[in-house]
Formats: sequence, C-alpha cells, structure tokens
Amino acid sequence: MNRKYQIAGHCFEVSGERICEAVAHIDGFRLFEVENQEGDFVFREGEWADVPEVVSVQYIFEYEDVKGCFIRTADGYRLSLKPADEEAFEMWCRQGSKEVFFAGNWSVRLYRFAMWVGFGLMTLPSETIAVHSSCIVYKDKAVLFLGESGTGKSTHTRLWREHIPGAVLLNDDSPMIRIEEGKVWAYGSAWSGKTPCYKNERYELKACVRLSQAPSNEIRKLSVLQAYGALHPSCAPEFAYDNALYDQVSRIISGILSSVPFYHLACLPDKEAAILSCKTIFG
Repeated sequence: MNRKYQIAGHCFEVSGERICEAVAHIDGFRLFEVENQEGDFVFREGEWADVPEVVSVQYIFEYEDVKGCFIRTADGYRLSLKPADEEAFEMWCRQGSKEVFFAGNWSVRLYRFAMWVGFGLMTLPSETIAVHSSCIVYKDKAVLFLGESGTGKSTHTRLWREHIPGAVLLNDDSPMIRIEEGKVWAYGSAWSGKTPCYKNERYELKACVRLSQAPSNEIRKLSVLQAYGALHPSCAPEFAYDNALYDQVSRIISGILSSVPFYHLACLPDKEAAILSCKTIFG
C-alpha cells in the first residue's frame, strides 16, 4: 500500500499500511496528494530492531511533554521523540539515501513532526528549507514574518488580512522556501502550526520581516549580516549542529539573502503597523 504527496515541488511516497493510514488522517496532507508521479523519496515503516545506534547527540529539545533528540548515527541521522510515560517514536535515514524509516509510538503529534524533519533532510540538497514564520500573500507575492514564538507573527498577518484588501494567509507556521532558477519561492505546506491553513500554492518571495514588540511602530532595512541573523534562528535548529547539514542550510540562506530584502519591524499590534510594513515593502 502506498500514497504519494507533493510539497514544494518534491514528490514523495509513503509506503506501508500503517503509515498510509496515519498520514491520510493528518490535517492538510490530503490537499497535497498526487497520482502518477515518480517519488523523489519514500517514508517507510521500519522495525524497532533496525533503529541505528547513537554516535553523537546533536540537538536536544522539548515540546509539550515530549523530549526530542536529533542524533548522528554511523551512516546517517536519527530523530528520537519520547513522551513522558509512553513509548518513543523513532525516525532514521542513511546519509544520501532516499528512504526514511519510522518505528515505535504512532501518535499523530510524533509522526507528524517526524515527517517534517524527514522532509527537511530529504529536500535540503534541492535548496528547500522550512522557515518558522507566518507567510502573507499580497499582489501575488509572498512576505515572511519572522520572530520567536510570542512575538506576534500571527497577529501581524491577521492585521494585514483585516486592513489590507487582497492580503491572504499562505501558511502560519512552516512555509517551505525553495530556490529555483535564481528565484526564491514560498510554498504552502502540510504543516501550519495551530492555524489550519493548508494551501498547495507557491509565490515568489518579495521580502522577509523580523518582528519585535515595541511601544511605537518603526521599520528599517537590514544589512546582509543583520539579515542572516534575522533568518538563521527561524530555520530548523535540528540541522545547525551537523557540518554537512549546516553547510546546506547556509547555502540556502545565502541564496535567499542575495535575492530578497530583509527588514526589522518594531511595532505595536495595530493597524498602523500592518500599513507601515505593507507600504515599505510594496511602495
């Protein structure tokens, strides 16, 4: 049994009865399902006994009650997700391989996140990266709003939709950014955080804006070095501690910086902030 999906121009297959059934019930994936296309890579059900040994732990993180570890193995990478008082979920792949394996606790919150990491591993070499951001579309161009959780990304894009006619949301958490033929494109994805916004669309990236809260509204253009500092924290931290992966991330970031202007918006959560950022970007 298998199903095929296409996100950010990458077609992939999920193979096996359990994984096909699981993915079919994830919000958003149905919109990206395709037929009669050759897959670039495949997600498969693996065996617990085949989970590779740890060579080094690259990154440790927590969300909800889950402890996560991104791991270097002898010939690839492994992601371990361990909820409190539950069995772990494991994802692994060999470096350069086109297969990603899953085993363990098939809780939707675990395998959904594991698919996001696995998709990132498989597509980095094709200059594709997920950027933690809220993405608005206006005049057929995309704008990314960056910032740490709680800085107002979703609020700011909501203000655009409320006060700027024609502005629509593309994705509220994890749009995919891909460099293709010298242009930078923002794609909708099957991962959109707490906001169920799933769109199988792409738009050329017009600008990126790093947000911060402030007592008044002010926007300024960033230098290349400042722009790198604005974008880097919004890329997958799991990939930042492995030399091979980080080289690919840095190459993509450099490609984005060479094509797209970056701004810093210090702002209030109000209409004037949205109008200021829109006028600055679009004139």
